[in-house]
Amino acid sequence: MELIINGIIQGFKLLFSFDSEVLSIIMLTIRVSGTATLIALFIGIPLGVFLAERVSATINAGYITGMIILVSLINFGMGLPPTVVGLLVSLLLWRSGPLGYLRIMYTPLAMIIAQTLLALPIITGLTMAGIQQIAKKYKWQIMALGASRVQYLWLIVREARYSIMAAVMAGFGGAISEVGASMMVGGNIKGYTRVLTTAIVMENSKGNFSLALALGIILLMITYLIVLLLTYYQQRRTGR
Repeated sequence: MELIINGIIQGFKLLFSFDSEVLSIIMLTIRVSGTATLIALFIGIPLGVFLAERVSATINAGYITGMIILVSLINFGMGLPPTVVGLLVSLLLWRSGPLGYLRIMYTPLAMIIAQTLLALPIITGLTMAGIQQIAKKYKWQIMALGASRVQYLWLIVREARYSIMAAVMAGFGGAISEVGASMMVGGNIKGYTRVLTTAIVMENSKGNFSLALALGIILLMITYLIVLLLTYYQQRRTGR
């Protein structure tokens, strides 16, 4: 218990002492995970909407086998092990790999790619589920009023916006909390690719449990603060 209390105290001290190394790790963590979430957002939301609409159209036509396989792959990807993603990205980016000529292995960009692949199925799957929850009568009403295709898609996305916000929060949480892929493709290089999760693993392996716990407290605080802001926006919009 004393170790936990000391870790919490040390975490607050590190956060508010404005230590340059800790601040660098925090900023890189936010930059990598934030960028990965944004990329996954811009790909995952349109993809989720498209799949939801295609599933509905395919089921209505009586052909469901192919779409069920595709949707099951998206759902499977929501629980994809980070180490497997890290391995696949490593094989692609390694010097002898198909994308080795880019020379981005052990860089923040490689970490962004890995985290994007982890967050993308989460955002896509939850967006798709949110769109599918919209009542068919609402969709028929939009079409009956003569809405264009763009207007129709905008309105159903707007109707499912709270579910989509939840998808964004889940995707960000999945990206910022993973460690295996970031360690494999980033290398945990001090001052360059070291983020909070990889720093925690390193300090834990060295036996610096208080410092590892302190970094864990900082990670939880940052994650909660960002999720709190997103939740506030989500719930504020709900109350209108």
